[in-house]
Amino acid sequence: MACDEPAALSGIFTRQNSASTNSLDFEPDADYKFVESLEERYKCAYCHLVLRNPHQTGCGHRFCQQCILALRELNAVPTCPVDKETMGGHEVFKDNCCKREVLNLHVFCKNFPDCNSKVILGRYQEHLQQCLFESMQCSNDGCRDQILRKDLKEHLSQHCKFREEMCQYCNTYVVLINIKNHEKNDCPDYPVPCLQNCSQIILKKERGGHHAVCPEAEVDCPYKQYGCHVKVKRGKLAEHENSALREHMLQILDKNSRLEEQISDLYKSLECKEIKIQQLADAIKKCEKEFRQYTQLFGNNSNLMVSTQALASHLDKSARLESQVKQLIQMANQQQSKLDLRPLLDTIENVKQKIALMETGGQRLVVLEDQSSKQGGQINIHKAQLNKNEERFKLLEGTCYNGKLIWKITDYKMKKKEAVEGRVLSIASQPFYTSRCGYRLCARAYLNGDGSGKGTHISLYFVVMRGEFDSLLLWPFKQKVTLMLLDQSGKKNHIVEVFRADPNSSSFKRPDGEMNIASGCPRFVPHAVLENTKNTYRGGDTLFLKVVVDLTDLEEL
Repeated sequence: MACDEPAALSGIFTRQNSASTNSLDFEPDADYKFVESLEERYKCAYCHLVLRNPHQTGCGHRFCQQCILALRELNAVPTCPVDKETMGGHEVFKDNCCKREVLNLHVFCKNFPDCNSKVILGRYQEHLQQCLFESMQCSNDGCRDQILRKDLKEHLSQHCKFREEMCQYCNTYVVLINIKNHEKNDCPDYPVPCLQNCSQIILKKERGGHHAVCPEAEVDCPYKQYGCHVKVKRGKLAEHENSALREHMLQILDKNSRLEEQISDLYKSLECKEIKIQQLADAIKKCEKEFRQYTQLFGNNSNLMVSTQALASHLDKSARLESQVKQLIQMANQQQSKLDLRPLLDTIENVKQKIALMETGGQRLVVLEDQSSKQGGQINIHKAQLNKNEERFKLLEGTCYNGKLIWKITDYKMKKKEAVEGRVLSIASQPFYTSRCGYRLCARAYLNGDGSGKGTHISLYFVVMRGEFDSLLLWPFKQKVTLMLLDQSGKKNHIVEVFRADPNSSSFKRPDGEMNIASGCPRFVPHAVLENTKNTYRGGDTLFLKVVVDLTDLEEL
């Protein structure tokens, strides 16, 4: 008998996938205000709160599932706290009838009297997710304000200090509390005064280029090379040139006079060097003449030694003279090249032509850059359109029209981490349809949980989306929906949740916006079950979720 108790109690946790109440749930520790006084038969005999997942003992008393487990942990042989009867494991069973009654008890919204809604207990959490008087935190980064849901849109668009606003100068989106600092320090199009106090307001990015034309910037006089070292503001340069015209002309004449004197001195120096060159040439001729005379004079062998020494002496003297002549000729050529202005004039003319070609090329380059910019803009437009078409083709290729969706979620660990860190709380599947012209639907998953399942479970919801043929379909949506986490071992030990759409819920009315509020299972599958290495629901960091809509009694257009 004792051996059967653990097995019987473990049956408490047996998954009842076919129960329609599986999609209904409520928080156990909340302070609920029931429309009618809570009857004793709906209270736990141990904790005296409303029954959650009720179980009935052989003695006829009802307890919460967690209370049954707590009693078992207190005593090796658990007894009923009401009548002290022993609770055998085989005598404890799940009371689904009582559970349905409890979940259908009506309660007031916790935001009463602002919200006067009365909802069944099983839909309480779903109501809070759309209650206009529910307090929620602003979604903008850095904002810690708690706002009523009905005021959130206005807060985000008008009152939140952390909302993004467009800079009026550069059209960049900046957080509102930083926009003044952005304008003064980072905005390239922010108007600023000229650094030279010229009273002109210019864009910050054009400040450097403006200095080249600023009338208040100090510049050198154009006649600086002639001796005028005055610095004057660009706007008063013409006035300075007119007032100092006589001084500038005198400076030019003075410099020209000095140049003429230098040229005259150079010519005189050149004439002296030419005279010296002529004298050296005459000396060389004289040496050659003497050399011939010595050759005739010492032609016999008796005076050979003397003639050799004399010849060597004259040869050395001749070599020195010849070297000096070459140096003088080279110096004369250099002086003459300095006085020859024709190469300089030719060089100046060539530079002028090159400048003209560069200016023409610059104008042509500006035209080409403008054309290139226009063509680049057209190319970007075409690229964006191609990307849109490619995304649309991918969606069309993967779209199902038989009321069934197989959703492959890759990189589970990374996406769950993003959800834990609050960067991407939920992900949505591609749309699917009940038929070619049927309801447009999708699934939404919170990998770190949502509502009562946050931090412990994966939450899986079913979403009705706005479709092209909604005006021809019957509303509200009433079909039975099956949510599944597929077993990847081939044994088909799938985790299954089934519910039928509640026609009174706003989640299944005809959508006014892009999609309705999601409805489904906040505690679809625990993280501990999914991430257990013994289970085969996650293969290669990939999950497969399946959504099936029962098409029975659904007319096809």
